[in-house]
Amino acid sequence: MAASVGAGTPKSGYGRGARILAIGIATTGVVTLVYFVLAAQALGGDSVEYKRIALVWSIMFTVASVIYRPIEQLLSRTIADRRARGLTSGGGHLRVALLIQGAFAATFLALALALRDLIQDDLFDGSAALYWVLVSGVLAYAASYFARGFVAGHQRFALYGALVLLEAISRVCFALAVIVGVTSGQTAIALGMAAGPLVSLLVVPWFFARREKDPPPSVGAVQEAEGGLTLRRGAGFAVAVFAVMLAEQTLLNASVLTVEGTSPDPELAGLVFTVLLIARAPLQLFQAVQGSLLPHLTGLEATAGRDEFRRAIRVTVLAIAGFALVIAAGLFAVGPPVVRALFHIDQDLARGGLALVALGMGCHLMAGTLNQAALAREQAGAAAAAWLLSAALFVAFML
Repeated sequence: MAASVGAGTPKSGYGRGARILAIGIATTGVVTLVYFVLAAQALGGDSVEYKRIALVWSIMFTVASVIYRPIEQLLSRTIADRRARGLTSGGGHLRVALLIQGAFAATFLALALALRDLIQDDLFDGSAALYWVLVSGVLAYAASYFARGFVAGHQRFALYGALVLLEAISRVCFALAVIVGVTSGQTAIALGMAAGPLVSLLVVPWFFARREKDPPPSVGAVQEAEGGLTLRRGAGFAVAVFAVMLAEQTLLNASVLTVEGTSPDPELAGLVFTVLLIARAPLQLFQAVQGSLLPHLTGLEATAGRDEFRRAIRVTVLAIAGFALVIAAGLFAVGPPVVRALFHIDQDLARGGLALVALGMGCHLMAGTLNQAALAREQAGAAAAAWLLSAALFVAFML
């Protein structure tokens, strides 16, 4: 009886959490799209400056996702597992995660300083301001991703959605400031990327102000409780997820970076980024499901049977497939004229190509869902190997 109760609680929490987080993430996707639309308009159609803004965002988002999402996933899984098993006291797992996060951030800073000339001169055409926006923004995301993992593990998905939404809104404010004439230039627009993750931390005090009681664990889960999170165990998990994130971001952004490095056309990278942005923004809706999926699956692994675990995966994959088909159909119908109007693009865009990009993003999200299942069952190493192989094949194809 206790086991069934323990299993039922996460299930209902997952459905409600996925709905709440879906609203926040979907709105965030729209707001992010608005940021780049406003940036394009604020720069007066200067495709080279817009390309730099897009490149800063691509690099910042890629680096932050690769080096910080492992800790978000580690915290989310560890806290959810501890709550399901009734292990609510002690902060050793937080200290371990904080230590690993700090090591990742320090490593990035050292590499960024060592490669400053390459980044500033070759990527940003000599702009020191854009270089420091990139460095400060990536460092700020260390705290933001730690907070995401913390609130996700406690299944406070409304706060998670508020955190990412506040980050996106703060970015838009900088672009709006340029539009209305308060300030000017690409640097002012880019500063929003660095400020966003810091502003998003304003939601953290709400967690402690309205902290909810943990659900009662099942008897079986308490009896089978695992040992605490050690530095070795946490580092092993984080390194495996780091490899997954590196491969994932390679699949998402290699096209922009390879075009920037190999094409003589200075506007082409911005065009590729815009096409991918259009496809990604609506599909961010289902990243919300993935954000609530790992703590849910971890709870099921601790308290429920394999059937419930598989059912959660099956329902999520089918939902992603249906939604991706809808987005692909929409892009096929009206994608080219909408993209050209919003981003001041003169080149012709193929309807079929836009639809294929949307379908590809749907497949990517399905793979991400299966990855969450592997992480919940502590199969991070196998997941990392599969993702790295896929990324290597994709880069070989692009080159």
